[in-house]
Amino acid sequence: MALPQHRIPALIASDVDGTLLDDSENITDRTRAAVHAAIDAGSGFVLATGRPPRWIRPVVDALGFAPMAVCANGAVLYDPATDRVISARTLSADTLVKLAEVVGRVIPGAGLAVERIGESAHDAATPQFVSSPGYEHAWLNPDNTEVSLADLLSQPAIKLLIRKAGATSADMAAQLTPHIGTAAEMTYSTNNGLIEVVPAGITKASGLEEVIAPLGIGVEEVVAFGDMPNDLPMLVRAGHGVAMGNAHPEVLAAAAEITAPNTDDGLARVLERIFLR
Repeated sequence: MALPQHRIPALIASDVDGTLLDDSENITDRTRAAVHAAIDAGSGFVLATGRPPRWIRPVVDALGFAPMAVCANGAVLYDPATDRVISARTLSADTLVKLAEVVGRVIPGAGLAVERIGESAHDAATPQFVSSPGYEHAWLNPDNTEVSLADLLSQPAIKLLIRKAGATSADMAAQLTPHIGTAAEMTYSTNNGLIEVVPAGITKASGLEEVIAPLGIGVEEVVAFGDMPNDLPMLVRAGHGVAMGNAHPEVLAAAAEITAPNTDDGLARVLERIFLR
């Protein structure tokens, strides 16, 4: 769907890594200024990310304000202004056990980890990232608590992570899809051998719709930005989906518009065209 030239979108929804942030995990002055111009013009702004709530604070600090955040690929709505989890959708312990059985059979040797959730992003009473022994992280994660596989699968989780060092996420997804089917929602945000699984029917699109429904905003009034397969449902569902120039080929093919890469202020360029014309 093309963005109407005469209308200002009611809301901007942006992925974080590879989209809002450059490759040094910074928000450039140009991108920050463009986001603030959108806010000043009356549009809302929402973060939509695979990140858990506890990894939102640096983004908020860099933006200079605290927008609502759709976290964990839609499984959690988080308000960073109050450090409050608004809602959380979880995989049950039974579902986790069944998924672990599938992973062990289809991708032998893959490591498992889960994201759990407390009442806030920094709930010290709830170890939030828990991994099975020998899990190899796809990125630096100082928050890890290692537990037995039985303990890992014993409590509900907002996200299951499946990690196979040396594999590609695309190949892992292709192997797992026939076995998982509609039992859960599977995607990835890096091609570095990491699959992310959330409850069935949960995506960034469903999380975004949960945010905008009480505001009386229709999804056709949203401009969304992203770069990886976990962004696809949101980009396709939004009134105008924009792929970053660095995006995954599937995202480039599905988006209504392709902008410059995240390293060249791609998000800012679109917002400037809309709000600073």
